[in-house]
Amino acid sequence: MSIFLTHAYYIQEDEKEASIMKPYVPLGILYISAFLKQNNLSTKVFDTTFSSFEQQKNELLQHNPSIIGVYTNLVTKLNVIRLIKWIKTEPLLAKSKIILGGPDLRYNIENYLKTGADYLVIGEGEQTMNDLCEKILNEDSSDFEHIPGIAFIQNEKIVQTTERTKIKAIDELPFPDRESVDMSQYLEVWKDNHGMSMLSISTQRGCPYTCKWCSTAVYGVSYRRRSAKLVADEIEMLLQQYQPDAFWFVDDVFTVSHKWIAAFHQEVTTRGLKFKFECITRAERLNDEVLQQLKEMGCSKIWIGAESGSQKIIDEMDRRVDVNQVSKMIQETKSKGIQTGTFIMLGYPNETIEDIKKTVTYLKSCQPDDFTLTVTYPIKGTSLFEQVSDKIIESKDWFTSTDRELDFKRTYSRKFYDHAVRYVVNEVNYHKNHSFKHKLKSVVSRALMSVTK
Repeated sequence: MSIFLTHAYYIQEDEKEASIMKPYVPLGILYISAFLKQNNLSTKVFDTTFSSFEQQKNELLQHNPSIIGVYTNLVTKLNVIRLIKWIKTEPLLAKSKIILGGPDLRYNIENYLKTGADYLVIGEGEQTMNDLCEKILNEDSSDFEHIPGIAFIQNEKIVQTTERTKIKAIDELPFPDRESVDMSQYLEVWKDNHGMSMLSISTQRGCPYTCKWCSTAVYGVSYRRRSAKLVADEIEMLLQQYQPDAFWFVDDVFTVSHKWIAAFHQEVTTRGLKFKFECITRAERLNDEVLQQLKEMGCSKIWIGAESGSQKIIDEMDRRVDVNQVSKMIQETKSKGIQTGTFIMLGYPNETIEDIKKTVTYLKSCQPDDFTLTVTYPIKGTSLFEQVSDKIIESKDWFTSTDRELDFKRTYSRKFYDHAVRYVVNEVNYHKNHSFKHKLKSVVSRALMSVTK
């Protein structure tokens, strides 16, 4: 097989991910594979999710591909580096060209090329990967600098070509190449661990908002959407082929366009499609009519972001939303019989204990069914990273660490925020179920916050 597409996420190697066990197919790789096949290029996809590094090595040796395409992000970076090092020391793969793609590349070009990667695909990958693979397979060693959206080393110098123009008509993209992976594994794992099977699906690319902590390294600050008809076509096909119990829409703001939601609602109801789904959106992009349309289509849960219960911190993030509106919309969503979730960050620049208390009050007030808690970390290329770049504490070796390990000088110590996370979780849980255990843990965590400030 000439083109071998893979990644480096092994769920059993990640204790936290293995305990959650909510894996999704690698849609990015599957979009690339489908596009290459549409252009008469042959691909082999090796999905590592339920596999191991050893199995991945055996597959590579067995296929001995001309091109090895690897998706990388800040979660899988260290595994990707390990994979590249092994490929470069394996004589049988000496002629294989390594192409990397993914969101972690744009602001780490030099370092990724130093790992031994031959080419980096910067930004949206389908057209760039196709151009690059055709040239490599044709053994054409000239004019790589004329391929937009790549970076490579030439004559010991780094060459980064012009930015690739984003695909405007994303309806022209084929459906992801799901046939190339074992979908039954995903369906069974979900069913066994959560009582229902779930598949992921994408309806849009890009996000028109400018939250300071969010990376836009691949799709940029843009909004491009597939037609409601085409999305309904894909769902109808997936229901027939795989019979999932539910779908997860991976879009950043699912209800950003009310016109699109109305068209999608029309497609779903006219066809009589029956399925459940979860999505993410923003409070100001919801209203009673949209909520009713979502409910009628089978929406079982909406994640509505706030990130903080303090308006001061929300404004610091450039979230452009009113915390009271978020709280109100969570309650209105629940009143429709749709479950809710929200996201919370602690440790954002200039956050104080009073801001954390406001976050607890917010969560108690709106009572989402679920919430996630993250201690803020700066991702290179974001406005947040630029804001705290001179406050970063002891930058670690890039080749042995990830951005998740980056820390910066905050209002309080890093240990303080570990206790703050426990305080928020237990205080909110106590409010929900009045368990003495949660209250005790909340009191202890609050005391430790004071000690570790």
